[in-house]
Amino acid sequence: MNAPNRRGEGFGPAPPGAGRRSARGADPTATIRFTPEEMLRFIDFLEEVESEGEHVLPLFTADPYLRMTLFMMRNHIEGKLTTISSLAIASGVPYATAMRRIQDMIGSGLIDQRPRSSSGKSFSLHPSAGLIEAWVDYAHRVKLLVGKALGLSDKGRGTDYYFGGSYLKAKIIPMPAARTTPLNIAAPLRILVHADPTFMTMDSLKRQFEQLLGVTIRNRALSIDRLRLEALDNAARPASAYDIIAADLPWIGEFGEKGVLAPIDDFVARDHVDASDFHAAGWQGCFYRGRQYGVPIQTTPELLFYRTDLLEEAGLSPPATTDELLTVARRLHRPERNMRGIAWNGAKGTPLGHTFMFTMADFGQPVVNLRRRGAHFDPGDLEGERLRPMIDSEGGRAAADFLMRLLDVSAPDVLTMSWFERVKAYSEGRVAMAYGYSLLAPYFELDPTSPVHGRTGFLPHPAGPGAVRVAPVGGYVLGIPANIAPERRLATEKAVRHLTSAEACKLYITNGSRVCPRYSVSADPDVRDLSPIVEAVDDIARDGSLQLWPRPPVPEFAEITGILGEEIHLMLRREKTVASALSDAQTRADRLMRANGRY
Repeated sequence: MNAPNRRGEGFGPAPPGAGRRSARGADPTATIRFTPEEMLRFIDFLEEVESEGEHVLPLFTADPYLRMTLFMMRNHIEGKLTTISSLAIASGVPYATAMRRIQDMIGSGLIDQRPRSSSGKSFSLHPSAGLIEAWVDYAHRVKLLVGKALGLSDKGRGTDYYFGGSYLKAKIIPMPAARTTPLNIAAPLRILVHADPTFMTMDSLKRQFEQLLGVTIRNRALSIDRLRLEALDNAARPASAYDIIAADLPWIGEFGEKGVLAPIDDFVARDHVDASDFHAAGWQGCFYRGRQYGVPIQTTPELLFYRTDLLEEAGLSPPATTDELLTVARRLHRPERNMRGIAWNGAKGTPLGHTFMFTMADFGQPVVNLRRRGAHFDPGDLEGERLRPMIDSEGGRAAADFLMRLLDVSAPDVLTMSWFERVKAYSEGRVAMAYGYSLLAPYFELDPTSPVHGRTGFLPHPAGPGAVRVAPVGGYVLGIPANIAPERRLATEKAVRHLTSAEACKLYITNGSRVCPRYSVSADPDVRDLSPIVEAVDDIARDGSLQLWPRPPVPEFAEITGILGEEIHLMLRREKTVASALSDAQTRADRLMRANGRY
C-alpha cells in the first residue's frame, strides 16, 4: 500500500517497493495506487452504500466511527478544516455520544489534535498517520473485492483500474446509433472548433454524424488564438453564429466570467452525464466557480516523447528529473549527425508562454498563487490572493535557468517552434526527444515511414528537485454559447451529449485521433490495441500525474500567457537577463490583475 508521504497525504504514486505485510500475510494490493480524486470517489461510494442501507434495510444502524472517518478523510484530501463540533455532527449520533466516540478515536491514536490559537484552547482535528495508513489499506482491499465482483480480476485487471471508471462498458462499446427522430433544429448545426487532428477526424466523419443526428453540420476550424478571439467576438453578437463552441480548458474562467458560454449544470444533471467516466483533470477543467460550462471531447496531456532506440543504444534510462533530462539531451545531441537533443515550444507568444508555465510546474510552482493540496495545487480556488502571479519566484527562476540550459541542446530553430513544428522535427528524426501533446502522436504513429514509428516512449514531464512529476492536461470541451437562440438550446444539448459520448469518442479514435477523455474508451481492447499512447495516457490519468493546475482557468490566462511568451522570448534570445525578464513579466502581470480588480 502507499505509505503516507511527508505531507501526511496517503495517496498518489507509490514509491518503489512500497507495501507492507499484515497479520494475514502478504498484502495483495501492495503495488496499487490511489490518487486523491479516486479516493474521493471511493468515499462517495461508501457514503452512498451506507445511505442506501439506512433508507432501505430494516433496523439498519449507521456506524458513527465510519461516518467520522469518512468525514475526516474527505476534509484531509480537500484541505478543509475539521473541528470537534463538525465531526460530531458528521457522526450522525447524539452530541454526547459523538463526543465519547471522538475521545475514543483520540485515545486510540487515530485522531491528531492541532492548536488553532495561541491560547491552545481550540483545536483542529486531523486523521493520524496510522489512520491514514489503515484507511488506504482498507480502500485497496475493498477495491480488490469490487474488482473481483465485477469480473475484472478474471480479465487480468485485478485492482489495476480506476475506481468509478466504466470498465465493463468498455468491453462492449458499440458504434454510435442513429437517433430515432432527427434533432429538432433548423439546419445546419453550427460548430466552431480547433484545427487539430481530433477535430479534423471529427470533420472527416461529418457525413456519418449528419446521418446519426439527422441534421446537416457546418464545422469551422481555426488556430488556437483565432478560435479564442472568434468565440469572444461571437459573444458580442445579438445572437450566436454557432450552436457549439470548442473551448480550451484554461479559457473556461474567461468564457464563464464574460458570458461567452452558458452554464450547463441543468443539462448535465438531467441527462445523467456520467462524470465518473471522464478523466478527473479533464472533467475538473469544465468548471469555474462551481458552474459547469462544457463536456470534455478530448483530454490530451503534454508529454515527453523520446526515442526508445537511441536511449537504449546509448545505455540511458528515460529521464525522470530535469537534471536527467539535460544529461540525456546532451548525450544524444549530435549536430554533426543532424541530431539534436530536444524540441519544444519556443515561438514567441502563446506557445512559449505555455512552455514557461509548464516548466514552472515542473519545479513545483503554479503561475498564480494557488492553494496547495497534497502534492499538487487546487485550480478551483481562484479568488483574491490566489490570483496573484508568481512569475518572479524561486520556481520561476529555476524554470528560466533550466530553459536557458536546455536551449544549448535543442533544435536550432526551437525559438520559432510551436505546437506542430516541434512534433514534426521529432517525427522526421531530427531530434531525440520532444515535448508534445498526445493528440499530435498520429503524425508519427500513423506514418510507418517515420524513423520514430514504433520507437517512441511517452512520459510525464521530468520534475525538478523536490517536485512531483506532472503531465499538464490540455484538450477541449464542447460548450453552448450563452447567446444561442432559445429555440435551438435543447437540440444543441442533445448534440453535445451525442458528440461527447463514449460511442462517438471511440469512433474518433478508431479513425485517426489518439486522444480520449473517457476511461471506458481507453479500456476498450479495440482502442488499446491501436497505440501504446492510449494506455500510457490512461495510466498517467489513473496515477494522478494528469493535472489541471499548470494551466489554471484564470480569466486573464490568455493575457498572462502572452506576457510570458514575450518576456521569456527576449530572455532566451539573450536580449534580457533572467532577472529582468522575470521582473518585467511579474510587473506586467501584476498590473493587469490589479487593473481588473483581482486583489
